[in-house]
Amino acid sequence: METKTPFKEIIEEIKEAGGDAYRLCYQCGICDVVCPWNNVRNFSIRKIIREAAFGLTEIESDDIWRCTTCGTCPEKCPRGVDQIELGVSLRRLATNYNVFAASAGGVKAARGSLTTEGNPLNEERAKRADWAKDLSVKPFTEGTEVLFFGCCYLSYDSRMKKVAMATVDILNKAGVDFGILGTKESCCGESIRKAGDEEVFKGLARENIKTFIDNGVKKIVVSSPHCYETFKKEYSEFMVNFEVVHMSQFLLELIKGGRLKITGKYGKKVTYHDPCYLGRHNGIYDEPREILYNIPGLTLNEMASTRNNSLCCGGGGGRVWMETPKGERFSDLRLEQVRAVGAEVLVTACPYCITMFEDSRLTLELDDVLEIKDITEIVQEVM
Repeated sequence: METKTPFKEIIEEIKEAGGDAYRLCYQCGICDVVCPWNNVRNFSIRKIIREAAFGLTEIESDDIWRCTTCGTCPEKCPRGVDQIELGVSLRRLATNYNVFAASAGGVKAARGSLTTEGNPLNEERAKRADWAKDLSVKPFTEGTEVLFFGCCYLSYDSRMKKVAMATVDILNKAGVDFGILGTKESCCGESIRKAGDEEVFKGLARENIKTFIDNGVKKIVVSSPHCYETFKKEYSEFMVNFEVVHMSQFLLELIKGGRLKITGKYGKKVTYHDPCYLGRHNGIYDEPREILYNIPGLTLNEMASTRNNSLCCGGGGGRVWMETPKGERFSDLRLEQVRAVGAEVLVTACPYCITMFEDSRLTLELDDVLEIKDITEIVQEVM
């Protein structure tokens, strides 16, 4: 057996990049047992942690880019190791050295687009608000009750624009005083931070924070759990505090307050997917379900893996920008669970999840038998 000497310099670099969490690990292997990757291939976060402890990390490896930051392993760890923190620190190290595995090429492309246009999709900033041109949407000004921050996918992706439009329709019918910042907005930066680029994240965060303050923003309603996570938790690192509400929470608030009336029926069998960053990371499980329970005729069938055991879609941690080979897609497994409960519609509340599920729906040839919907689209249909 080959004996390897610890690289003290690398150990220190990993610490400086935020990866000191490895010191708590006693190699029980629970993280490997619960990791969704091991449903589709062999992958060991435990091994990565062990290698980091000795400075033996291979930053050229595909493995350091696999983690979707789903939050399953930190929740189950008996020692309180933050595997996400360690994984992100290794990506920071790789980014600092400009070393990207072949599978992480999409991260480099997203980083370039974020730097030049403020979004990861290589779209023009000048077109960020084009989706709202023919809708009753006003620019946000100081004194407006709510800023609707739709995120990059709702602004540019053709499928997700439908969610933005449904949201606007609901807010208008509920009489909500809201506006958008359009071209003044930049990506929240959550995914590029999890992909290891702290510098780009901080640049995006400072731009958004300045824009929010300059325009008098106090309350932000978001469609993306990733925006929710970032605005609520990570922007506080910059000594600011905005009221941040996810759309599922806001919809329930409107229904309970009598501002939003559900008048129609939805006679289909539905199942609900808990997004990682809405559920495990932020504990929002009940609000989306309560909305669905309020819809007459809707049958909600729960899948085997729900709430804090929900199966990740595979798009977090920047992997929404990376290519995942067929046979290794968590989203394919999730759609099999959807079919197992006889659901006609898969409902969720995250643009990444919808993007991943729509891809799987096509590749698995389920487009004629299964619909993928954001919860706002369901609500719009029954108003």
